[in-house]
Amino acid sequence: MKAVILAGGKGTRLHPYTTVLPKPLMPIGDVPVLEVVIRQLAKHGFKEIILAVGYLAELIEAYFRDGSKYGVKIRYSKEETPLGTAGALKQISNLKDTFLVMNGDILTDLSYSKLVNFHREHGGVATIAVHKRQVKIDFGVVGIDSEKKVVNYKEKPTLDYLVSMGIYVFEPEVLDYIKTGEKLDFPELVKRLMRNGEKVQAYPSDDYWLDIGRPEDHRKAIEDFEKMRSKFLK
Repeated sequence: MKAVILAGGKGTRLHPYTTVLPKPLMPIGDVPVLEVVIRQLAKHGFKEIILAVGYLAELIEAYFRDGSKYGVKIRYSKEETPLGTAGALKQISNLKDTFLVMNGDILTDLSYSKLVNFHREHGGVATIAVHKRQVKIDFGVVGIDSEKKVVNYKEKPTLDYLVSMGIYVFEPEVLDYIKTGEKLDFPELVKRLMRNGEKVQAYPSDDYWLDIGRPEDHRKAIEDFEKMRSKFLK
């Protein structure tokens, strides 16, 4: 099975570090986060990995080369202009079977093989791995009706959400909903699928998950990786 890892972003929220390193090469402990992802995918039986690269692509290619060091075949799909998270898929050749797509800056111990099995058992064209997040509102939240009458008042409530983990399993027909050269992100792609009656599944996960998008997230990733290295690289 093939996996596509999105590794082409500029990582602007991690400046100034990402002026010299692409975000997926940001180290957590003694290894880049993208290496952790690749080693995990190899353990779960993925044989071919496509890295969708753009910004500072030459550094990523120099580090991972053909993937033989990790027991996988790595090839590269380079964007000349940014196409968005979903648009990048359209220019990748030979995605003719079920494939996994994920961001290259995620620290997780999610079982990719369980995710794929869930996808196949439920028969959708797409499955999104989701994680529960809580957001605390630091204000009193007021609910009103059409007559501006107060019908609810909650002091500093905590709201529960299911958020995308940035990990997806797709069937190849999903690519039919992306135009060649179109700039498109996953939220709009998923909406297109649903508008056309396609079945989109969610895979709720309680596994560890951290999107390393901000400096504070990167610091936490370093701390947690050192404490739980065997959890991520078994």
